[in-house]
Amino acid sequence: MNKILIANRGEIAVRIIRACKEMNIKTVAVYSEIDKDALHTRLADEAICIGPANPKESYLNIKNIIEAARITKADSIHPGFGFLSENAQFAKICEESNIKFIGPKSEVIDLLGNKSNSKELMKKEDIPVIPGSDGSIKDLSQAEKVCKKIGYPILLKASSGGGGKGIRLVNSQEELKTSYNIVKTEAKNSFNDDEIYIEKYIKEPRHVEIQILADEHGNVVHLGERDCTVQRNHQKVIEETPSTIVDEKLREKMGNVAKKVAKAANYTSCGTVEFLVDSDKNFYFMEMNTRIQVEHPITEMRTGIDLVKEQIRIAAGEELKFKQKDINFKGHSIECRINAENPNKNFMPSPGKINEMNLPGGNGIRIDTAIYSGYTIPANYDSMIAKIIAFGTTRNEAISKMKRALEELVIDGICINRDFLFDIITNPNFIRGNFDTSFIEKEIFNGEAKKV
Repeated sequence: MNKILIANRGEIAVRIIRACKEMNIKTVAVYSEIDKDALHTRLADEAICIGPANPKESYLNIKNIIEAARITKADSIHPGFGFLSENAQFAKICEESNIKFIGPKSEVIDLLGNKSNSKELMKKEDIPVIPGSDGSIKDLSQAEKVCKKIGYPILLKASSGGGGKGIRLVNSQEELKTSYNIVKTEAKNSFNDDEIYIEKYIKEPRHVEIQILADEHGNVVHLGERDCTVQRNHQKVIEETPSTIVDEKLREKMGNVAKKVAKAANYTSCGTVEFLVDSDKNFYFMEMNTRIQVEHPITEMRTGIDLVKEQIRIAAGEELKFKQKDINFKGHSIECRINAENPNKNFMPSPGKINEMNLPGGNGIRIDTAIYSGYTIPANYDSMIAKIIAFGTTRNEAISKMKRALEELVIDGICINRDFLFDIITNPNFIRGNFDTSFIEKEIFNGEAKKV
């Protein structure tokens, strides 16, 4: 690979450009009109505008991105996360245009992107899945029959869903009647696909995912788990590795299942297999994300493996240079997502100009961001503006480092969720490792920690 176009923006675009620079690979940044002063445009070797601020006309505009690659003679495209990263059509057009898509094959993205179809594949491979419908639901009558069979509560979920959208908890048949069309409409509006499926709702679960790497020569390894249980509205807020509920035996078992998932789908590249784990430590396949994850840095901190570089090497046809036995897990790492939002006003986005800022540093602290003093955060995109990653020899040390880092963090001119995150990591139940996916609803309200 000689030149990679990064079909993304913000901190992930900066992250990829930095990896490419260290590998002596030229980079092309694409940007919308409102992003002309964004950091990724300054760090890349070349930058090209691909349209107006509206994502549909720029970062989701496949035609313009492919044309940008042609003009700049980029031989590869890295999609980052979000936007077109899990768009099978985009990957296919890259393949047809003789541009290497840094990710899995288009047919694999298509298979795993449809959550109901991917679950059917896992059932055939004897991989444990959450009880639910066999594929997509055709109508309300079928939905009622499935719910009666598996019992309430259930989750209605968009087949092409992601990012916490197209999901609704249903506790009764009456709720099902009102929720059915709502979820179908949201699925259509968010993913241009109104297919939905049903899943049994597992009470008080932990959300644990396994990071895998798979090359084009049949080699697959896992890089341990990430606990993504602390969520708000199905959106991850804080992630950590290792999980407080996963021991060596369970890690090996889940890791082997994750590798089996990858092999069943003929997966190549960096990917993540997501599981729900119940109170008895039974785990169930939820989905596989066919891209780099927001929370990938905590795995890098614990294993010393650069996941973005590995993605690029795999796409270039190289074999993995390590086996499962070579991967060593050390210490504990936690990530907090810094968002431009106001937790005291129902997490309303807070775009605007950054007047001054101080980013934390010191031993064991990593910051992934694309903001700088004087930068204006646009209102058109996701509110995440930075990630703080803390690493310590123990979980308590990692929490202490994160606490200190949040105390040091200053971003003046906009509202951020710093205090909300601080309340979480100083909450006694979080410190004890006593939480599930309802933790924020139970323990945190309006940015203030409830007494325990």
